Amino acid sequence: MSRILVTGAEGQVGYELVRSLTAIGEVIPAGRDRLDLSQTDTLRQAIYDLKPDLIINAAAYTAVDKAESEPDLANQINGVAPTILAEAAVALNVGLIHISTDYVFDGQRNTPYLEVDVPHPIGAYGQSKRQGEVGIQQVFAQAGGSNKATILRTAWVYGTYGKGNFVKTMLRLGESREEVRVVMDQVGSPTWARDLAIALTGFAVRHLRANAPIPFDGEEASVPPEGMYHYTNSGVISWYDFAVAIFEDAKALGFPLQVQRIIPISSADYPTPVTRPSYSALSGQKTAALLGAIAPYWRTSLRQMLTELYTQTHESHCSIGR
Repeated sequence: MSRILVTGAEGQVGYELVRSLTAIGEVIPAGRDRLDLSQTDTLRQAIYDLKPDLIINAAAYTAVDKAESEPDLANQINGVAPTILAEAAVALNVGLIHISTDYVFDGQRNTPYLEVDVPHPIGAYGQSKRQGEVGIQQVFAQAGGSNKATILRTAWVYGTYGKGNFVKTMLRLGESREEVRVVMDQVGSPTWARDLAIALTGFAVRHLRANAPIPFDGEEASVPPEGMYHYTNSGVISWYDFAVAIFEDAKALGFPLQVQRIIPISSADYPTPVTRPSYSALSGQKTAALLGAIAPYWRTSLRQMLTELYTQTHESHCSIGR
């Protein structure tokens, strides 16, 4: 059975990914306690010791604003560490799947970004993620050979597991406030961590097949998917639109919300240490063609996530009351 190393296994994507990958191989979940990407001097040997057949990097420094004051740490985790992962993958003769971000683009357009569009990050976080992309590409390009790297850019990720995502922040604010103000001039596509994990599993299957074919919908693949891909849920909205949908669906499910008004504001009304891309939608056509399926619509996935979250919360409260 193939061994799949998942870094960042304790994050919201890693959590879903570990569960999705169990159907196709033996998963080696590596949280920060097992593989700390900030400790790059020991990272390479740690991967050699684990001897995976595929590496999936779901770990990252994601504090967008804080990265402005911690650029070295952001670069260490998002730029240097992925390059070391690529070097280890080449040395072990295995593939690598790396998760990147819409923040490698500056947002100065109004149509979804393609994989071939030239990146232009406008903050330390985006710059560090771009550094990781380039490092991986250079390592595999120099190595040649049959094993390849996939870089999958995504955006606006949220999940049932984990704390730091927009959906849970809105629910927390909505429980205690009657009015919530949300930026309406930043546009993109939300992504449910589970949908992303399922897509990543599809990429993983194709990587593993390059060396040891395994069943996947009766389809054979001779080479792993190489290069850049994009994946988000379908649909393009603003953060304000997203917040309105969160509160509507959460209220319908029975979440205890006090919020009565969602006020649209401009980015200028909510200044942050780094400017966000005003438009960062990613085209998923290339990924859909590879996987044979269009990504689920964002509202459908949001409802599924909220339903699960409500069920978990309700069951937890009921068990405490027994």
